[in-house]
Amino acid sequence: MSRICQLTGKKAMKGNNVSFSNAKTPRQFKVNLKTKKFFIPETGEWVTLRVSTSAIKNINKKGIYACLKDAVENGILA
Repeated sequence: MSRICQLTGKKAMKGNNVSFSNAKTPRQFKVNLKTKKFFIPETGEWVTLRVSTSAIKNINKKGIYACLKDAVENGILA
């Protein structure tokens, strides 16, 4: 299973570790993903999603139904 948020599409980014001597070595910035169950009151269903913590904040703000609708419109969720 790849480390991609199912709602926002966030995935790992590449960058560099920079030492005191300014030597650069490659590294990855991974996404903070959590597996969480959400209840959708509009349909009366439970859904399990692997989402980033920033997506959980968006769900708390806008609601799960609106976030799922946005993900489908953006082509992230089928």
